Amino acid sequence: MAENMYDKIKKIVYDQKHIRNLCIAAHIDHGKTTFSDNLLAGAGMISDELAGSMRVTDFDAQEQERGITIFSANVSMVHKGSDGSDYLVNLIDTPGHVDFGGDVTRAMRAVDGSIVLACAVDGVMPQTETVLRQSLKERVKPVLFINKVDRLIKELKFTPEQMQERFVNIITKVNTIIYNVAPEEFKESWQVDVNSGRVGFGSAFKNWAISIPYMKATNMTFKDIIDMTVNGQEKELAKKAPLHKIVLEMAINHLPTPTVAQIYRIPRLWTGEMDSPEGQAMLNCNPDGPLSGVVTNTQIDKHAGLIAAVRLFSGSIKDGDSVHLVNQNKDARVQMVAVYYGPRRHAISPIPCGNIAAVSGISSAMSGETICGVDKIIAPFESIKHVFEPVVTKSIEPKNIKDLPRLITALQQRSKEDQTLVIKISEDTGETLVSGLGELHIEAKIERYLKEKNIDVIISPPIVIYKEGIKKTSTEVEGKSPNKHNKFYMIVEPLTNDIMTAITSGAIRNGKVRKQDQKEVSENLIAVGFEREKSKKVLDVYEGNMLINISRGVQYLDEVMELLKQAFREVCDKGPLADEPVTGLSVLIVDAKLHEDAIHRGPSQVLPAVRSSIKQAMLMSDSSLYEPKQIIRLDVPLNTMGDVMSEVQNRRGQVMDMIEEGDTAVITVKLPVAEMFGFEPSLKSATAGRGFQSLVDIVYEMIPKDVRDQTILQIRKRKGLKEVIPQIIDE
Repeated sequence: MAENMYDKIKKIVYDQKHIRNLCIAAHIDHGKTTFSDNLLAGAGMISDELAGSMRVTDFDAQEQERGITIFSANVSMVHKGSDGSDYLVNLIDTPGHVDFGGDVTRAMRAVDGSIVLACAVDGVMPQTETVLRQSLKERVKPVLFINKVDRLIKELKFTPEQMQERFVNIITKVNTIIYNVAPEEFKESWQVDVNSGRVGFGSAFKNWAISIPYMKATNMTFKDIIDMTVNGQEKELAKKAPLHKIVLEMAINHLPTPTVAQIYRIPRLWTGEMDSPEGQAMLNCNPDGPLSGVVTNTQIDKHAGLIAAVRLFSGSIKDGDSVHLVNQNKDARVQMVAVYYGPRRHAISPIPCGNIAAVSGISSAMSGETICGVDKIIAPFESIKHVFEPVVTKSIEPKNIKDLPRLITALQQRSKEDQTLVIKISEDTGETLVSGLGELHIEAKIERYLKEKNIDVIISPPIVIYKEGIKKTSTEVEGKSPNKHNKFYMIVEPLTNDIMTAITSGAIRNGKVRKQDQKEVSENLIAVGFEREKSKKVLDVYEGNMLINISRGVQYLDEVMELLKQAFREVCDKGPLADEPVTGLSVLIVDAKLHEDAIHRGPSQVLPAVRSSIKQAMLMSDSSLYEPKQIIRLDVPLNTMGDVMSEVQNRRGQVMDMIEEGDTAVITVKLPVAEMFGFEPSLKSATAGRGFQSLVDIVYEMIPKDVRDQTILQIRKRKGLKEVIPQIIDE
């Protein structure tokens, strides 16, 4: 980073109108990192000749080996706008592979705008839709860049009319997603359109781009672009229409400043009261207000220790500040604050809100952590939740028991960095389960990491995470406390698909329902067919399950309500069949009889009673296992369809859709995760290396009866539980 760039950044961090926080997001291999190179070149941080091939933001050795982005990379740079002003762009380059989608989700919390890339040849692919949905869920405004246009001209030899048709198709698909997913107030205003300049076209590899406003300003036409590309004049084209100039102008003109974005983002992201001094400071992005921010990423520097990427929403942070980590309820002292440049950082202190800062010294911080000043503790921000959840698990044990402490430390560090990696550790036995979004996720972020740390481990074959659920409503079940002085009466009901969709989409918030949210939760539940009276009495929404209090006038119930919520969550974490997570469960508190003396209704009495009543009610309601299935798009040559279909059917797969595009078949299939291990190599073999797969969605469906009991027993045996199937009442 040149000295003058550093001096400029120091000035602009205080000028919120000239700050843009944005990320680049796309399907794998659609050109994000190459695209980032162009922006760095435009800022003078790398040479123009290297832009497109240097892959600066892929600074990890494993990323360079695999040729894919695995870790999000932060870069701060200064660009001069068409108005002559300098703008600070805090950029995050994100992974495209679905297994590393958690990095994309965390990046979205840090930024206010996203540049969504779509390949002109492939169009809107499943991961394009996923990252766009993640963007909209975090209230991050998107613009669109259609990349690899040179391939339409050179390889596919499209006419201008065919190119226009392809562009319209991509833009329409993107706008449909925006309309379906964006908050109500932005469904129309966030639509991308070519005339306004919210859509760019170009080639990141060849360093050129255009937009309609730029074409009008320079009198360029599509014919000029086609002629220069066909005639090998792409270097000249890159000078006439440099990608960084068009794209950064698009970002400056159409993506919001922190002051604008925080007005509509904070009410959705923060759990505190908006009319409080802290809430007002965040809404106004006030650098003089109390400190508040979110850790969106962490990484280990061998010299400085843990470095936390922090999006600051109010106040300022400087070297030596004492800060409070809200979720962990502990204090820490900041050593240094800086701005990012890939793996390097440059110290700037203080850094005010509206920026993304690199903070060292808060060594116990993890992704999603809320930070504030020690003098004013604030409510936490909403947890950063990825659209998909872990479905693949591996057991990891040290070959040498002496390495157990090192293994535990290494795994805990990885889980701090990436919370889509779920790690459960028994420090006594060394039994460790690591759950991730896919085999590559665990291999790249855990197995490779342990190898680099020289920790020899034994790794089990992949294990599938199932879920437990019910099929019908139970009768009323009584749960007695061990001292027989307290009784709880529960009913369980299955949640409808519409309610589950509302929860997973974020329309109904996960978490304990606050008074201020009660009306919103009630209205959203009623909108998807929930009973009006019950909707007003929801206490907790947890991992796709709900706790509802329909009792009346029970003495002392309020005093044990937190214990009821705790017991409810414990059952949701470990169901009655095989200690697997529970989903789609509605627990109704019907009545209770509680001892008048508080000493007789403590945790040791209430928790077992509530847990046993919920579990027994579930067993009475046709409790069953639900297995994860992946909905996958397969792009394969037409002449290999027979072999591909056989591969799918041999794995209990189901074909959902099939269309032909030229000499390629696009097949949408649903496959049980338990049958998918080794599927990708088999697909490559069946298609002579020309077929590839893309994850569309993950769903849970009831496991077939002929494999249910066997699966339950296998899970119980693996977990060391009694190898007996709890009573199941079949239809």
